[in-house]
Amino acid sequence: MAKANKKVLVLEQHTKAGGCCHTFSEKGFEFDVGIHYIGQLQENTMVRLLIDQLTEGQVAWEPLDDNFDTVVLTKKESGGPAKRVPLHAGRETILQNLIDAFPDEEKGIRKFLNLVKDASSTSLAFALLKLLPYRFCRFLVSSGLIHRFTRLFRYSERSLQEVLDEVTTDDDLKTVLAYCFGDYGVPPSEASFFVHAILLRHFEKGGFYPVGGASEIAFHIIPTIEAAGGRVLTRAQVTAILDDGHGRVVGVRVAKGSEQVELRAPVVISDAGVINTVRMLSKDVLDRNPTPLPRIVSTLRPGYGFLSLFVGLRGTKEELDLQARNYWIFSGKKLDHDFSDFMSIRDPEQVASVDVPMLFVSFPSAKDPTFEQRYPGNSCCTVVTFAPWEWFEAWKDAPVNKRGVEYDEMKDNLGRRMWEHTCDIFPHLKDKVEYFEVGTPLSNQHYIASTRGEIYGMHHDVPRFSPQAIVDMRPDTQIPGLFLTGQDVFTCGFVGAMFAGMFSASAVLGRNVHSDLAKLKKAIKKHE
Repeated sequence: MAKANKKVLVLEQHTKAGGCCHTFSEKGFEFDVGIHYIGQLQENTMVRLLIDQLTEGQVAWEPLDDNFDTVVLTKKESGGPAKRVPLHAGRETILQNLIDAFPDEEKGIRKFLNLVKDASSTSLAFALLKLLPYRFCRFLVSSGLIHRFTRLFRYSERSLQEVLDEVTTDDDLKTVLAYCFGDYGVPPSEASFFVHAILLRHFEKGGFYPVGGASEIAFHIIPTIEAAGGRVLTRAQVTAILDDGHGRVVGVRVAKGSEQVELRAPVVISDAGVINTVRMLSKDVLDRNPTPLPRIVSTLRPGYGFLSLFVGLRGTKEELDLQARNYWIFSGKKLDHDFSDFMSIRDPEQVASVDVPMLFVSFPSAKDPTFEQRYPGNSCCTVVTFAPWEWFEAWKDAPVNKRGVEYDEMKDNLGRRMWEHTCDIFPHLKDKVEYFEVGTPLSNQHYIASTRGEIYGMHHDVPRFSPQAIVDMRPDTQIPGLFLTGQDVFTCGFVGAMFAGMFSASAVLGRNVHSDLAKLKKAIKKHE
């Protein structure tokens, strides 16, 4: 919007701009709360062009190791050594990595990757259903004509588990093929295969990390906004979306200390998520407009909550032998069954006696070439897993950092359990801990205003990617003056939210910004 010379006022409820792109520093350590790696950032890709346009090319990107992800299957039941499956950048290389790990399953592996390729090729249809006029898209869906033009729904309405069961009976291979489901927060039995496919394709050529940490992204986007006369305000919590009493949105109400300030604007773009957006609208404006927002809220649900463990380590990446890659650690035999059992636990104290089914382990300090210069002699580790909202719901109304001893003990016990599992794979880190902090679903609710501690917005399950839901979850809300953006418009993660912003800008400006970007890409390639 700022690039089109529009004055944009960004209202951020947190003390730092950037949402999940912000970082925090404690006791000589810096932690990235949301950006662990991003794909498709090679020169002159659409992703790289878009982020370079937003930041004037000021964010540098460091590639992860060629072995960017490693899947670890622990063998606690049998007592055997853990099985490691390294994944190296490149489609043919990943194929060979999988065949090397499962030589008797080559036929199923090839079939799975071919399905991934075909499913991800339908992403253009997915995008068009967000961009084309709402009534036209609804007609295509309601008449069934949409199925004549795209294979999208063959994949979006199938679960990942269905596809896994189709290609193999090997439970370990199923886990490896589904390994990155934590990147969108939905287990195989619930996940849309389409989402899994586009994610695998996204990281097919490896991953990248922002040099200087994720906070560099917001730091370099803000000047772009300000150059067009806009502002970015923090500690600016929107409490209501204002309307004129005749069905048009005309601004927002913002909390300023104990006061409420009304800000008027011709266009309001909400990145607060569908549920929060509906809560801030008056019943009158919802009744006056044929908006799909209430239907979305009543038929879909927020994603699962997450636990994040932040560990400060004494020693450099060389001294601790830390690599610029991610580790996905699985402790059970049947992934979906183990995940379901874990999430059905209602007493978190029971977690001390069970294995956490999935851990994502990353060392941001090893990915950022400037970390040693900025924090000499130190390293950091981030560990993430799922956690039911119900474990923490009793404290949802308590102020941050004042939730009491019981809450602090519970989250620390959960964090220690996560760290125990991590140290089973990295035993040399056990006595290197200098800093230890756990973020719960309540942390997510406090800092990014998620409804139930989710980090990926509305649940990325099969119902979300039904024809009707895909058409409904779009920038144009059918309420004059109000548009949506963010993870609920397109897909989750940094790139999903960024492209949602591009689609929202297209809707507001009445021009195809994606086409503009494609033309720029073509022009750059022509002059190379």
